[in-house]
Amino acid sequence: MSIINNIFFFVIALSILVAVHEWGHYYVAKLCKVKILRFSIGFGKPLYKRVTSSGMEFVIAAIPMGGYVRMLDGRVDDVSEVQQDLAFNHKPLYQRFAIVAAGPLINIIFAVFILMAIGMIGQQTIKPIIGEVQAGSLVDGSGVSQGDQIISIGGRETNNWRDVSIEIATYSGEQTMPLTVIDADSRQRQLFITLNGWKVDPDSQSLFDALGFTPFRPALTKTLGLVSENSPASDGGLQLDDEILGIDGTTFNNWSQIVDFIEQSPKQKVKLNVLRQGTNVVLDVTFGVHPEDSTKGYLGVVPYQGAWPEEFVQEIELGVVDAFLYGLNETWRLVSVTFEMLGKLLTGDISVKNLSGPISIAQGAGTSASVGLVAFLSFLALISVNLGIINLLPLPILDGGHLMYFTVEWLTGKPVSEAVQDIGFRIGAALLFVVMGTAIFNDILRNI
Repeated sequence: MSIINNIFFFVIALSILVAVHEWGHYYVAKLCKVKILRFSIGFGKPLYKRVTSSGMEFVIAAIPMGGYVRMLDGRVDDVSEVQQDLAFNHKPLYQRFAIVAAGPLINIIFAVFILMAIGMIGQQTIKPIIGEVQAGSLVDGSGVSQGDQIISIGGRETNNWRDVSIEIATYSGEQTMPLTVIDADSRQRQLFITLNGWKVDPDSQSLFDALGFTPFRPALTKTLGLVSENSPASDGGLQLDDEILGIDGTTFNNWSQIVDFIEQSPKQKVKLNVLRQGTNVVLDVTFGVHPEDSTKGYLGVVPYQGAWPEEFVQEIELGVVDAFLYGLNETWRLVSVTFEMLGKLLTGDISVKNLSGPISIAQGAGTSASVGLVAFLSFLALISVNLGIINLLPLPILDGGHLMYFTVEWLTGKPVSEAVQDIGFRIGAALLFVVMGTAIFNDILRNI
């Protein structure tokens, strides 16, 4: 079901973004009076086809991995004398440039309005307050303490953990990272974390773990929020909302003590004392063996997390103007960070292991959708910005490659020859194949 959920929301997200991208090309082409032959969302066999009053075919195809707008073009079509003015290749250079640039740019503009909608819908976010600092880590000794709130990194404001994650990622390959924190007594401090060439490796640990701290989270309770099916817990009669009081006469103050007891007792039969709807119940339970470590015991339950302190939670709901400004600011932030990360990828400051392909995108779509509408919209805005920027890269097979050829035509006064363009497209396709192959390979390694 998880895989189906991921695929479903991946298709939804990609179809929306492709439709927006191709609409950008379509809309500007119509303004420039170019004849549109086909508007396709997806590739391959058409699942749905409709011919509009203008003669254009609108198609939804079977493979939802992209799309295209096919325009009348004298380089590939037989164009009659009457239709010369309707062909893409006969339009002035500035119009051709605008038509091609419209796709990537509309993706970025689309992100502004998505984020504007998020601001108007309202969202509940958690302040980035530090939980624990690991001894001997990069953060340890820098002055960062438990309970500090990170309010900015490198001068960029951080209102939540998403902001913190984005800003930390941009410092991969740097020597120091400046951050500003405020403690529980409202005392503000400017600190510097020595990174010593620290690089982000998503396969080994999270950004926070790599630096040596954990975000604050309320302590786990002893009350069960999940009892796995066909687990030692369900076989022993444990139920949702049971509170574990003791095991074999041993009482516990917190959940970590319960976990320690279970992990130290694989295959052991115990009497488990729980509080169920105000009544003490004793159950005979036999611990299993942990699926990832045969030396540890396993029960198959997940507890509820405690409530967040009110002062750690912030509600954000904006009016139309403020929401629009919020959308602009957040989109610009995503654009600038994406360019920074691409630059660090080219210089080697960021490992190619950070590249993600369709599997990771599908997982992100499914996970964000399961969290809620705001999370899915945030994910959509991020991917929309990335799609726009990637399409602007000067690879001949992408929109940016066409724009590069148009720029050469503007500088030299004549179009790039068909032979040179063909070679460029072949090289661009090969490079794109290598990048996509690497991304898919990374996806596979992360999921085996």
